[in-house]
Amino acid sequence: MSDTLLSFEPATGNELWRGAASDVDREVAIARAAWPAWASKAVTFRSEALRRFADRVKAEGEVLADLIARETGKPLWEARTEVESVANKVDISIKAYAERTPNRRIEGAMGLRNAVRHKPHGALAVLGPYNFPAHLPNGHIVPALLAGNSVLFKPSEKTPAVGAKLVELFHSAGVPEEVLRLVIGGPDTGKALAGHDGLDGLLFTGSARTGVALSRQFADKPGKILALEMGGNNPIVVWDTADIATAAILVVQSAFLSAGQRCSNARRLIVKESMAEPLLEAVKTLSNRLIVDHPHADPAPYMGPVIDNEAADHLTESFLILMSNGGQVVRHMARPVEGRPFLTPGIIDVTAMPERPDVEHFGPLLQVVRVGSFEAAIAEANNTSFGLSASLIGGTPQLYDQFWANARAGVINWNRPTNGASSAAPFGGIGLSGNHRPSAFYAADYCAYPVASAESDTMRASIGVGLRDPEGSGLIRKSYS
Repeated sequence: MSDTLLSFEPATGNELWRGAASDVDREVAIARAAWPAWASKAVTFRSEALRRFADRVKAEGEVLADLIARETGKPLWEARTEVESVANKVDISIKAYAERTPNRRIEGAMGLRNAVRHKPHGALAVLGPYNFPAHLPNGHIVPALLAGNSVLFKPSEKTPAVGAKLVELFHSAGVPEEVLRLVIGGPDTGKALAGHDGLDGLLFTGSARTGVALSRQFADKPGKILALEMGGNNPIVVWDTADIATAAILVVQSAFLSAGQRCSNARRLIVKESMAEPLLEAVKTLSNRLIVDHPHADPAPYMGPVIDNEAADHLTESFLILMSNGGQVVRHMARPVEGRPFLTPGIIDVTAMPERPDVEHFGPLLQVVRVGSFEAAIAEANNTSFGLSASLIGGTPQLYDQFWANARAGVINWNRPTNGASSAAPFGGIGLSGNHRPSAFYAADYCAYPVASAESDTMRASIGVGLRDPEGSGLIRKSYS
């Protein structure tokens, strides 16, 4: 593996950051040695350290937002919302820890107590993605630290600068350097960290391909916790609404927010045949108005570039493949800046395609499917191995009930976008979208394990049946205490 990792600004191509690759064995050893002392601290002690971290994030909010914008290419306004989410995560996690992993005691007869408490796992690795390089790994790190674990955080090799800044803010708030370790490196470093015997678990956010590989890697390690939050081929269904303009806004927000680089972005628009033409015209018109520019542009853009030229090339190639296999172009995807990964929204009608690839196109590419019945719409929504997010736009309460009951997803919305989930609720999916360990508010569940105890101040015991007489003459009729 390379000794140095470099990061570049997607919008300009300029070098932003460089750092030395980490020694994984050394980092794991430090974190393993540190976690018992951290776990022995009162939860109030850990909570206060994390609240100081939130204060540090707020104090350096503009610096962090600028760094996020430069390293990911997302607009500065969107980077600022990510910083707000990072700071807000602390209080949400403290509330979730108290609600999801409380100490419980049930008093029984003769002084017996049944207790339930929670213990940290030990040393946990967090592998972060590039699309939300602060908010998403922070959603694992904060609850893991709060529960008493030590953490080894490897940011995406595409956004190491934000990862380094995030760890710096934790340390400046009083989280011991030995307890939270920054692991820098590329895919080989990630593999070495994930496979290290010194880990007690791994918390991952990223692609389904990597998540499946991790699942196989952990298959013979049932004693290690593995939480997977992967992508989605998410449907947005538009049905029986006269408000075409608002429906179009919800579709555009779902498909093109963050340049389509959210795991919860809509990838497929499923629309009632009779209203397809006016809706697509409205979606196309609104998409034509979206400003695609660098993060600090004035006026502010709706979309920045995708993460790099490799991603942009893959998306444009996918658009051409859909075209060549029967897709009808609604709006062409274009590269407006030569040599840079800016993309305009691409919309393609794939209704006539005999086979539709069930893949996550991680960018501003929306596929359209026209259907004749609501049952067909639900069937098409479920025509995927993923199961993260789904939305119904329009319809009646009865139709929404039907949609909610039958749609296979971990996040199901009505008259709201597929993206923008609340951190105060659980977030996760089924199928290729996750392994039934939802994050956000439910992250507390996988950061500590429950321990059930039966406790008594005095010893009492008896055996009431099945004992021989002490003299060996037969079975005793009375209990032995």
